[in-house]
Amino acid sequence: MADRLVIERLEFEGFVGIDESERTTPQPLAVDLELFLDLSQAISTDNLQNTVDYATVAKKIVATAKQEQFCLIETLAERLAEVILEGPTIKEVRLWVRKLRPPLKISVGSVGARIARGCCIGRPSQNESAASWLVNHRHLLPRGQALDLASGEGRNALFLAQQGFEVHAWDRNKDSLEALAAKAASLHLPITTRLIDLEQEPSIPVETFDLIVVFYYIQRNLIPAIIKSLRPGGIVIYETFLIDNHQRFNHPRRREFCLGHNELLLLFSELRILAYREGARPGELGAGGCNREGQQGPFLASLVAQRPA
Repeated sequence: MADRLVIERLEFEGFVGIDESERTTPQPLAVDLELFLDLSQAISTDNLQNTVDYATVAKKIVATAKQEQFCLIETLAERLAEVILEGPTIKEVRLWVRKLRPPLKISVGSVGARIARGCCIGRPSQNESAASWLVNHRHLLPRGQALDLASGEGRNALFLAQQGFEVHAWDRNKDSLEALAAKAASLHLPITTRLIDLEQEPSIPVETFDLIVVFYYIQRNLIPAIIKSLRPGGIVIYETFLIDNHQRFNHPRRREFCLGHNELLLLFSELRILAYREGARPGELGAGGCNREGQQGPFLASLVAQRPA
């Protein structure tokens, strides 16, 4: 893909370093970005809705650097790539992130890491298309109201709306929901978005949804509400990282964001399990930049379960 948007030397402050002092004291950082996407529609319409708003991308980068801490500049680069690839529009990102004042006794201009992520280098972007676990079980899906929890920019919500569902997409990221709403409007798809922090408001209306999908998000105290929110005969589709992924790839970086072995089965034990698997998934969503075609990983737990009618 030849089309690209370029952001040159975006400067910001972040927390990255082996020493604890570096991770607790903001330091100057910079990143150069190449965002690969199809610009033909934007060129023909001269309309911002048909391209990527680079101001929004810049805000995401700065917010991530301010809110999270990293030991390695390589890990920061990977995290920024993940954030940038959350939407369906950008197919590949190449970035160079660096420390402008590295803690070295010799004089250097900067030190950093260059990485490339996306479908053009052998790994699909996170939201390029709907999750394969969802697509592969579409024959089990009931019709009606669907809820996409922690939807991001809505790759799964868009797929479900195209399958005939009336979709509700909930997330705590305002920019992601706005991007999803714009995409849904342009495609005339029935998607309603809701800005919500589920950690602060862990509740869902009882017996409201025929289908609930959750991908790459775990909040254990929300599971009972998910189960009760299903209508009789309703289905939940869930997939997220196993503890193995944290141990091998340090992704997610916090252990509590990973499932233990068989934990997903136990969390949904009162439902009828229609499909389940856990373990390494070669060739699927990247895990902290460590997965490539033919390699082991990522490590995921995936479930399809039904509330008794």
